[in-house]
Amino acid sequence: MGAGATLASSFSRASSGHYAFELVEREVKQGYGTTILVRLVDERTGKVVPDAILFISRIDMSPDGMNTMTAPLELQADALPGYYRFETDLSMEGGWALTLAAKIPGLPDPVQGRLVLQAVP
Repeated sequence: MGAGATLASSFSRASSGHYAFELVEREVKQGYGTTILVRLVDERTGKVVPDAILFISRIDMSPDGMNTMTAPLELQADALPGYYRFETDLSMEGGWALTLAAKIPGLPDPVQGRLVLQAVP
């Protein structure tokens, strides 16, 4: 329990700018039932952050100039702490932007990110 208290106090001195979302794969299969895997990383250590709470997620084709072209996005359970698995239906090939926000315990501001991926045939 003492290690958890030390970890929490080190987070309280950190800023959300030290954390980033990363795509595990930048290219995904276009179509229905597409899986997108994202991890949340502490950039200072390179380690994933296991206890964040995701509260915003959206996917759209804004990289290809179609901001209003969105797709359903459902967070799936993942066995790996610090990883987020989404299922979506990418109806078109091209660039898609995944927008995310998460709260990390002990940080005053949420971590936000916009990741661009390619849907390929």
